[in-house]
Amino acid sequence: MAEITAQLVKDLRERTGAGMMDCKRALTETDGDMEKAIDWLRAKGLAAAAKKAGRTAAEGLVGVAVAGRRGAAVEVNAETDFVAKNDRFQALVRGILTVALEHGADVERLLEASMPGGPGTVREAIATSIATIGENQTLRRAAVLEVGEGLVVPYVHNAVADGLGRIGVLVALEGDAPEPILAELGKQLALHVAWAGPLALTPEEMDPALVARERAVAEAKAAESGKPADIVARMVEGAVRKFTTEHALLTQGFLGDAKTKVADVVARAAREAGARIRIAGFVRLQLGEGIARPESDFAAEVAAAVAGQA
Repeated sequence: MAEITAQLVKDLRERTGAGMMDCKRALTETDGDMEKAIDWLRAKGLAAAAKKAGRTAAEGLVGVAVAGRRGAAVEVNAETDFVAKNDRFQALVRGILTVALEHGADVERLLEASMPGGPGTVREAIATSIATIGENQTLRRAAVLEVGEGLVVPYVHNAVADGLGRIGVLVALEGDAPEPILAELGKQLALHVAWAGPLALTPEEMDPALVARERAVAEAKAAESGKPADIVARMVEGAVRKFTTEHALLTQGFLGDAKTKVADVVARAAREAGARIRIAGFVRLQLGEGIARPESDFAAEVAAAVAGQA
């Protein structure tokens, strides 16, 4: 049996918003496994969809760029939001984008690639930026999309500079429609992706591990209903189907309109253009997504600093 420490209980409470005793019980029931404890609380209705589990807690910039029919997106993290407005840091992110367009999305490969416009690798450029700006910085992730025929459309939400912001989106459209039509459709779809945060293109392409996790939560909830086994099974299947439908891009309601699916929007654009259009893929990077960082107590930090100077 794992030791359930006060810190572990506190961490779970901060991530889920559930009560202290409920968090302790959840950790006890799951032998101290944080992720299983979150699911346990969700199944009991004690955590509103693990509301804090995926909160954004890192700073820096997400950047997107397109060259020809190829688009790249990168996330470069720093310690404070002030760095995002720094010209040197912005230039670093743009340089890494250029490298990603040429070399692809593998982070380790990118770090060892030559930085454009200056001696050294991307890794060395980041080290120089750390020394210059005075904050830790990391290349966290990258993504690349490419089409043989069509267009890759970029979009940045909460932009602080051209192509740089807190949410970066790429939408790859394949087809023979005129470029202006693809560009306009791609812009609308990118806005939707930024807003809705789909997890896959279709329900069938959803991450099996993610679906399995949702199924386990649905089974735990349904089991407590007291209904017959056949009804419980239908409840579980319905919950899983609802999850995959609501989180797959093509089956989502376009910008919240339940009557109009994203697939319908694409099909209508193709009919009006008299051409072939399909979504070949999409990328959505949100700054700091999934990174946990302890909440700071500013008053305590100031008191500690004053005490240290005494």
